[in-house]
Amino acid sequence: MRLRIDCAYDGTDFSGWAAQPGRRTVQGELEAALATALRLERVRVTVAGRTDAGVHARGQVVHLDVDREVVEASAGRARDAPLDALARRVDGILPADVRLRRVREAPDGFDARFSATWRRYAYRIADTRELGDPLVRHHVLTWGHRLDLDAMNAASAPLVGLQDFASFCKRREGATTVRTLLDLTWRRDEAGLAVGTVRADAFCHNMVRSLVGCLVAVGEGSRPTTWPVEVMAGRRRDQGVRVVHAHGLTLEEVGYPDDHEMAAQAERARARREAIDA
Repeated sequence: MRLRIDCAYDGTDFSGWAAQPGRRTVQGELEAALATALRLERVRVTVAGRTDAGVHARGQVVHLDVDREVVEASAGRARDAPLDALARRVDGILPADVRLRRVREAPDGFDARFSATWRRYAYRIADTRELGDPLVRHHVLTWGHRLDLDAMNAASAPLVGLQDFASFCKRREGATTVRTLLDLTWRRDEAGLAVGTVRADAFCHNMVRSLVGCLVAVGEGSRPTTWPVEVMAGRRRDQGVRVVHAHGLTLEEVGYPDDHEMAAQAERARARREAIDA
């Protein structure tokens, strides 16, 4: 059976999502806990989107293939359904900075990575002295200048759509920098924090943090509202673009199609990836 696992984590003390020898990672902790709970020597999960060191997640999604009999055996005499018992057992093994939100059997054709149609991130900024709160220092960027969100929204609008984001990405050999940016907006939440919401079909390395850094320069008045689109038109990394700190960034949600469309979406996404890699 294939399991869909929704999880959340505080990325502060992790070297990112992906397992790395000698480093503490979210993938490493989650796979170790699942292996222990399922009484298996090793398990391997597939993730919707790998997050960098210091980045947090509320809505991360992974899938795991495992024999149904193994899941049922791991539940033992628990009164809960086997998947509920598994979730509770794994949470009891995981460190406090990783938690499972839900474990369920995935629909036919589901792939945590390739069935996803979009990923949504939020970047939070405290831009006044009054908003400074040491209790959220690991999740909110402290900024020394009040930001003009109207200007930042005006600068964000031309970036939306199918674009080449090479100017905002750390290049990787053979990887495309073309992405479809679905949303890029700024607002203030109930506490007064400046919150940037970014949603796209996928993101390349450092893309969100570079976009935020570019737009913050507009918000504080050091750059005009036309600057971000001018940077993007250059199609190469601009040394003037600041890559903001990772700790203000959170993966909030991953979007998927209806259950009957999961397999078709995964096939389309794999075909695009194979064409790019070729």
